[in-house]
Amino acid sequence: MQPELATIPPTESDRVATHRTVLMCRPDFFTVSYRINPWMHPEHPTSTQTAVTQWETLHAAYVALGYDVHLIAPIDGLNDMVYSANGGFTLDGKAYGALFTYEQRAPEGPAYMAWLEEAGFEVHAPAHVNEGEGDFLVAGDAILAGHGFRTTLESHDELRRIFDREVVSLRLVDPSFYHLDTAIAILDDANVAYLPKAFDDASRAELERRFPDAVVVSDDDAAVLGLNSFGDGRSMVIASRAAGFDRDLQARGYATVGVDLSELLLGGGGVKCCTLELRR
Repeated sequence: MQPELATIPPTESDRVATHRTVLMCRPDFFTVSYRINPWMHPEHPTSTQTAVTQWETLHAAYVALGYDVHLIAPIDGLNDMVYSANGGFTLDGKAYGALFTYEQRAPEGPAYMAWLEEAGFEVHAPAHVNEGEGDFLVAGDAILAGHGFRTTLESHDELRRIFDREVVSLRLVDPSFYHLDTAIAILDDANVAYLPKAFDDASRAELERRFPDAVVVSDDDAAVLGLNSFGDGRSMVIASRAAGFDRDLQARGYATVGVDLSELLLGGGGVKCCTLELRR
């Protein structure tokens, strides 16, 4: 059944949505057959069909919100290709390709770069290890850039050179939140939500300085990848089990759409992991 948007408080009803264009990958070959993050347990069974069904709910939610949704063809043997956010980073009609940390995902980088080039982006091949929008998030005029687990600090210099934007380096310290998009969510151009313990002291202080009105998310909501969410400045698509985060967002005037991606969580991903934004 199609999720319904929560009621928006009248005092916040003038919040403006920004149109989104995204790239997704149907999880036709999803399974957990190796372990490259703390969420993955190959000894436990997974269901590809359940993953597909849940992913289709996310796809339908985006279509209902009026987003343009593009699809990249999944490749047999690339179990994690469904997590399209890791496939690159786009901004101003340019694309910065991904260079994956683990060999199991390495072929995804060229596959996503080929798709982005065919789609008309000016593609820049990476010289340094990075996992795309998993660790690079646009916040207003700046790019928040994670490092510590899957993306190197050196790749942040590539970002600055390619996009000529301010890049704010944030160090991740909790292995369970190994990508930036599992530890922080962009709510709109001016604000974010985040999990403080996922960052080192200096990065946490920088977030507090930049976003004094940020939503601070509980450990319980972060543990179901509640922060791995995606929105347009007015609506947020989030993990349906992140109940406290859902309430906090509604109190701030955001409409929320809850989706269940519990099967894809077994691979360490959620809503945002399945979503690569295409910025022309």
